[in-house]
Amino acid sequence: MSSERFDCHYCKDSLLGKKYIMKEDTQYCTKCYENLFANCCEECSLPIGCNCKDLSYKDRHWHEQCFKCANCSRSLAEKAFAAKDNLLLCTECYAHDYSSKCSTCKKTIMPGSRKMEYKGNSWHETCFLCHRCQQPIGTKSFIPKDTGYFCVPCFEKQFAYQCCACKKAITTGGVTYQDKPWHRECFLCIGCKKQLSGQRFTSRENYPYCLECFSNLYAKKCVGCTRPITSLAGAKYISFEERQWHSECFTCLQCSVSLVGRGFLTQRDNILCTDCGREK
Repeated sequence: MSSERFDCHYCKDSLLGKKYIMKEDTQYCTKCYENLFANCCEECSLPIGCNCKDLSYKDRHWHEQCFKCANCSRSLAEKAFAAKDNLLLCTECYAHDYSSKCSTCKKTIMPGSRKMEYKGNSWHETCFLCHRCQQPIGTKSFIPKDTGYFCVPCFEKQFAYQCCACKKAITTGGVTYQDKPWHRECFLCIGCKKQLSGQRFTSRENYPYCLECFSNLYAKKCVGCTRPITSLAGAKYISFEERQWHSECFTCLQCSVSLVGRGFLTQRDNILCTDCGREK
């Protein structure tokens, strides 16, 4: 009996005594395998044969000897590299042509190294220093001032005003009142402690008050409704013999007609229109 045949799945040539390649439990001669399955090299466009290493990057393939820097032609096999516009470059060529320069030491910031970027400038992470203490700022918060950068503690020590209420540094915003700095959240009505920033307010003996507290504490009271009268809120009022009325409250006690701009009579603490006064 003849021995069982062992042929290439594609061309049917016998594989006995020959080199072959298995793919998905199927055998192929090397020629058929390369024609059917071998990848084409990005550099030379030739198939990457069974006897060659197939180096790949993002679904692209190269012979080992073709996998090299597009600029200096040095081999990139087993070396770090970077991609730019579909070209592969060694880290030195990429850094020379495309990497940013550190604003402090003026040296190239190599691809993959830790860096800091701010308003178009770049630094090695270890070169981005506080202008005052000269320590690396790293990922901590910082504040730009003139041409330098400061960590928050150094900025507060050197530049920030201190709030006259809480005595802590004011780093953003703030309110100035009587030439003194305040945090917005610290500038409060002395009466009700309501925040006054962005609100209308007045003062008494150098203390700030919201209009409501000032009116309740210091404004004259209307004889008619007993509520405060304050011109700060835009109210109009009538004054007569050290007594005051809101304009809308200055009415005849008996018939309630408005007495603003009209003659009136007094009866003890009351005011009457001339018609009602004559009837008395």
